[in-house]
Amino acid sequence: MPAKNTEGRIITVGVTGASGAAYAQSLLRLLDADRRAARVFLVATEAGLRLLSTELGVVAADGKKLPSLLTGTPAKKIEYLPNKDIGASIASGSASVDAMAVIPCSAGALGSIAAGTSGDLLTRAADVCLKERRPLVLCLRETPLNRIHLENMLRVHDAGATVMPAMPAFYYEPASIDAMVEQFCYRVLAQLGLPQQKQYRWKGGRS
Repeated sequence: MPAKNTEGRIITVGVTGASGAAYAQSLLRLLDADRRAARVFLVATEAGLRLLSTELGVVAADGKKLPSLLTGTPAKKIEYLPNKDIGASIASGSASVDAMAVIPCSAGALGSIAAGTSGDLLTRAADVCLKERRPLVLCLRETPLNRIHLENMLRVHDAGATVMPAMPAFYYEPASIDAMVEQFCYRVLAQLGLPQQKQYRWKGGRS
């Protein structure tokens, strides 16, 4: 395993075509603002780019502009990598990457990662995290689940990934959809080694 990065965490964020673009947008905004994150690599599948356009109205003819369009401000540390660029740095285990989240993660991407096919940069980067024993969080967005989905979830779990379906909580009485999305992203960041002070933590209640 490569030596742990001590100059700030380097995170890869993958976006697929499953519904839930708001999750990706929120996570990127939080990472770009977090001082503990030194660099963020963004990779989106073709379906993921279509998702960003459909659900957020974000379209970038020049991929380099995509991070700033998603965060709403000039992105300071997010670099966009084309999904077809299988030779990008994050495709190698020798690259300095600390963790990866695929958010939202489609059932198709889950299947590719479970099979280890590495047909594109996103699934290769995920495979690298597994083989290097680095945190990999898959925020699955699919319902209902068939047997293939369930078996693939178990397979990636046994390989070392964290399967974290995009299931917002309600016990803290969120005031808006944005609040639910953000709280979920706080929990994703905690899995990536970047816990957030604003994350709601249950302190117990009356029976």
